[in-house]
Amino acid sequence: MVKAYLRYEPAASFGVIVSGESNIAYDSSGKHLLAAALEKIGIWHVRQGLCTKTLAPLPSSNSKGPSLAVTSMASSSSSQIASGYAEGSIRIWDSDKGICETTLNGHKGAVTALRYNKLGSLLASGSKDNDIILWDVVGETGLFRLRGHRDQVTDLVFLDSDKKLVTASKDKFLRVWDLDTQHCMQIISGHHTEIWSIDIDPEERFLVTGSADPELRFYAIKHELADGQLIANKNETDVKDLPTENKWEVLKSFGEIQRQSKDRIATVRFNKSGNLLACQVAGKTVEIFRVLDESESKRKAKRRISRKKEKKSAKEGLEATEKGETNIGAEGGSNPVVTVLDIFKLHQTLRAGKKISSISFSPLTSKNSLATLALSLNNNLLEFHAIESNSTSKLSAIELQGHRADVRSVTLSSDNTLLMSTSHSAIKIWNPTTGSCLRTIDSGYGLCGLFVPGNKYAVVGTKGGTLEFIDVRSGTCVEVVEAHGGSVQSIALTPDGTGFLTGSADHDIKFWEFQMVQKSGEGSKHLTASPTSSLKMNDDVLVVAASPDGKFIAVALLDSTVKVFYMDSLKFFLSLYGHKLPVLCMDISSDGDLLVSGSADKNVKIWGLDFGDCHKSLFAHADSVMGVKFVRNTHYFFTVGKDRLVKYWDADKFELLLTLEGHHAEVWCLAMSNRGDFIVTGSHDRSIRRWDRTDEPFFIEEEKEKRLEEMFESDIDNAFENKYGSKEEIPEEGAVALAGKKTQETLTATDSIIEALDMADAELKRIAEHEEDKSKGRVSEFRSNILMLGQSPSDYVLRALSSVHTNDLEQTLMALPFSDALDLLSYLESWASAIDKVELVGRVAVLLVQLHHHQLVSTVSARPLITRLGDILPAKVKGCKDIMGYNLAGMDHSTQLVSSRSDVVFRDEKTKLLEIRSHNAKRTEERADTKQEKKRKKKQKKSDGGHVWS
Repeated sequence: MVKAYLRYEPAASFGVIVSGESNIAYDSSGKHLLAAALEKIGIWHVRQGLCTKTLAPLPSSNSKGPSLAVTSMASSSSSQIASGYAEGSIRIWDSDKGICETTLNGHKGAVTALRYNKLGSLLASGSKDNDIILWDVVGETGLFRLRGHRDQVTDLVFLDSDKKLVTASKDKFLRVWDLDTQHCMQIISGHHTEIWSIDIDPEERFLVTGSADPELRFYAIKHELADGQLIANKNETDVKDLPTENKWEVLKSFGEIQRQSKDRIATVRFNKSGNLLACQVAGKTVEIFRVLDESESKRKAKRRISRKKEKKSAKEGLEATEKGETNIGAEGGSNPVVTVLDIFKLHQTLRAGKKISSISFSPLTSKNSLATLALSLNNNLLEFHAIESNSTSKLSAIELQGHRADVRSVTLSSDNTLLMSTSHSAIKIWNPTTGSCLRTIDSGYGLCGLFVPGNKYAVVGTKGGTLEFIDVRSGTCVEVVEAHGGSVQSIALTPDGTGFLTGSADHDIKFWEFQMVQKSGEGSKHLTASPTSSLKMNDDVLVVAASPDGKFIAVALLDSTVKVFYMDSLKFFLSLYGHKLPVLCMDISSDGDLLVSGSADKNVKIWGLDFGDCHKSLFAHADSVMGVKFVRNTHYFFTVGKDRLVKYWDADKFELLLTLEGHHAEVWCLAMSNRGDFIVTGSHDRSIRRWDRTDEPFFIEEEKEKRLEEMFESDIDNAFENKYGSKEEIPEEGAVALAGKKTQETLTATDSIIEALDMADAELKRIAEHEEDKSKGRVSEFRSNILMLGQSPSDYVLRALSSVHTNDLEQTLMALPFSDALDLLSYLESWASAIDKVELVGRVAVLLVQLHHHQLVSTVSARPLITRLGDILPAKVKGCKDIMGYNLAGMDHSTQLVSSRSDVVFRDEKTKLLEIRSHNAKRTEERADTKQEKKRKKKQKKSDGGHVWS
């Protein structure tokens, strides 16, 4: 009989506020901040400091967990959010509904840059695969791919009413692309190092670039007029110079500003009003520049010229003075030449406590400050700073919902309602069901911990050799005991619950007994512990474990051995040797029969505690095994390792049952619930993840087949990429290519279309045979194919084609053989009569003709078909355009009628509603302020009256 096991699946992930791999961004309202938390996006309410929504992709069978880390984000002018991921996909989210609207597949590398145009209808993406793709967000499809950069694209920005796109890359070049003609119209060199960020001011006067160079570079932007000529920024040059300018020169060097910091620039961003420029370096500082308006910059230029004139007149003789006056007088007339230093002035330098990962300006501006700047720090922290006229002040921080560093240990209470995690400076108590942080206690570097029976207290062993006793209810540290001369590496509760034992790097194992004590001056008692006995070892103690029956204690030492002692007499019983590197974790089964040890040599060994024999040695992980736990009352156990994986094993059959993926960095620790219904893991990525046992059964053979299929598919992908792909494929200068890429979904869609075409052809033959029999007088009832769901052959093929995602249509049709493409073309003529399918039919027809042009021209039978489609489709498309134009004109006319009948200007309903809400919110705030002011005045009067009376 084949045994079925119950599956464990990821249920919750918490503890990560912001991950450093992605940028942060405000939404269009400015009330919420978008922060990437590994594979999720948290929408944080800025004032309340709470995460109101979490956007997470649904787990799919063909996507790996760790590859789904968010690497880039952008918010549009509406409620849409775009997020790019490490495997190259882009997801479009509706932030109001909290759902993923579409997934766009096109990049082969991590998405490094995303930017919406002003209307939010287009999205440009750059990637580590050196390509730029322009996406139609409304049509949910890729328009085209731009190739030309020799290294990863780092940033991009739209220009000139979305007609142009400027891209920056690590290849040290800026490129300006004309989106109408889809070609590169200007390449700008001059940077000595990689360009990391670019941005333009809201008025599109200047473009600034940030690199590892010691200066910020500025470029003046020339805008295209209706006649195709370029006009330059008036601050940069006179109009008389325009005819000599290069027609294709959109960006012209405007100047440089020396930076204060020596670190490379990570981000440059203008605020919404354009009066501030923030330059974030890959360190702890942000340099904030004030952008002066035209009148201020001209005054500054005049002062600069006059000072220059005074210096020259003081140094030179009379002739030289006159000469200098004539030259400078030409500069300092009514229209002086304004330089970059006259416009951009260093305003403030903001310093954070830790390294800054990303910055974002708030679109809202408060009354008391110039702007609000949000910072994400690399220690899992969000900060909000107000930039004032004279200084910068920290407004708030979001920090309590996560650890500042790695999660080094996790421990569950006996009733599984509380979870304790330790890190380098804090202990946190969580609700493992909801993932909410209940308590945060400052502490030393906690390496291990346990809940005391009753769950009112907890004990934490630290790197400094101390034991910290925590009152869970009040969230305070009630006692610190100097326990060991070295770090406390491991702690284990005794089976009777009256004490615990600790193992340390000072070679000692100590036995402790719980005690309730009352300090002088305090009314209540609190928990502490006193040592009862100790055991000296020959090497550092890494792990201690007590058997559930209280018979043995097992000790793992730095010399790669495990020693087993009798608990009552502390006499030596067994020595388990076989690991080549030190044992980092171990556990004893509930019946006391088996001991499982995990080592830095990547192996897990299963030992029998009766004779100390090794039942089996398993190659468990691709890196060190960091944690192992038995499921209570079973011989199943879980292991975690530095290879980011969680694995589920059967210790009796010595087989791997499940592999759980989800962590993005090394997994340090593991905790198991008493009932075995869930496990909790903690990682270097600062996340704590809960994995729940489901009611879905699985079989070992099925899981083995799945793993083999995954290996086979990955080998095929690598074979095609490495053997048949060119090693160093250098794209053609300014090349344009298709936006999509071949994925498992596109191949499946191609197979479904081919299958539908074959089934439809067979059904048409059956219908023809039936008609022939009918004409010959052989009357019989025709029964349609039940697999076609009662549809006609044409409708069945149309159903299969309509189910293909818009973004995958190009790649799906590319994989279609010519014979099937010819069959598909024959159906287009009948589908074109349905007005709702004209767009799909037009796209399919154009794509198939482009892909198979040569074969179609040389195939005689295809020519009449193409001719008929050429006659039908343009007329149908024109009819659809006319209907849409008529509807738009009707809506405009209705708008004009409504506005003419009312004194109020006709507005968009949503905009009007938002204005009413903001007005009501302001009135509520004003009322609250007046109430507080009245209360303050009353208190003031009372206090004044009291002084007079006294």
